Amino acid sequence: MEKTRYQQGIDKLMTYTSETGTTHLQIAENLKDIAPDVSKYIMEFAYGDIYSRNGLTNQQRALVTVSSLITQGTEPQLELHMNTALTSGVTAEELVEVITQLIPYTGFPRVLNALTVAKKVFADRDISVDTRKVEQSQSL
Repeated sequence: MEKTRYQQGIDKLMTYTSETGTTHLQIAENLKDIAPDVSKYIMEFAYGDIYSRNGLTNQQRALVTVSSLITQGTEPQLELHMNTALTSGVTAEELVEVITQLIPYTGFPRVLNALTVAKKVFADRDISVDTRKVEQSQSL
């Protein structure tokens, strides 16, 4: 039996969801009394149609999403997607490097805001950044 778009979206979302931090499931719950269709669209369209496509890994999709949210300056959504990136297997050092890479494209203010969000997410998840790994990548 073929899965519905909604179920396909839920299944894909669960590959990005951990017990730590805000999740799309909590967002759906928060929207049910004001805009229940928005959570349905997130599940069906974003996760059922777009995130379920072939061509990119979960980690690559997470990094693209984090990068886009940083350039838009959307910190509340950025926190959520940094959590999903970590759950998908992106390392804290990779997130810091992605944020740093955006300096010439989006500027220091948005990068500093993103680093503040990253610091909170890392603290919430009890993750420390190995700055030696970040520094080593500069010498390669």
